[in-house]
Amino acid sequence: MKPKKFIIGIDPDTEKSGVALKCEGNITLHNWRFFDLYDNLNNLQEDGVKMLVLVEGGWLNKSNWHKKEKGSAAINAKIGSHTGANHETGKKIVEMLEYLKIPHRVIKPTKTKIKAKLFKMITKIDVRTNQEQRDAYMLIHGL
Repeated sequence: MKPKKFIIGIDPDTEKSGVALKCEGNITLHNWRFFDLYDNLNNLQEDGVKMLVLVEGGWLNKSNWHKKEKGSAAINAKIGSHTGANHETGKKIVEMLEYLKIPHRVIKPTKTKIKAKLFKMITKIDVRTNQEQRDAYMLIHGL
C-alpha cells in the first residue's frame, strides 16, 4: 500500500495557526495551537505519511511596518508587537519542521486576502472559516 501524501499549508499565529491539509483531493481546515501542530505533524510522520509543509513567512517581506495612520503610539506599538510575535511563531514552526525532518518551504505571503463569502464560492467549502485558514488554503494552491 502506497503511503498517503499530504500537502500542508500553515499560516502562523500566536494563538492558533491556520492549517490546511490536502490529501488525495480532500481538504480540511483547522486552527491548531503550537503543540497541537507538533503532535499532529509528528503523528502523521509516525504513520508513514509523506508530507510537504508550506509555511507563510511574513518575516520575508521587505518591510513589516504595520500601523494605523491615525492610531496612537500605543496602538501602533501593540500592532508591531503582535506582528513580531507572529513572525517568531512562524520561525519556531520552521525550527520544529527541521527538528522533525519534515520537508518544508517558507513562502513569502501575498497581499491578497479572500473574504469568507468569496472563499466559499470559489472552493465550495461550506464551513465557517477564518483568515488564517483561508491563507493556509491559498498556500497549498500556490495563490
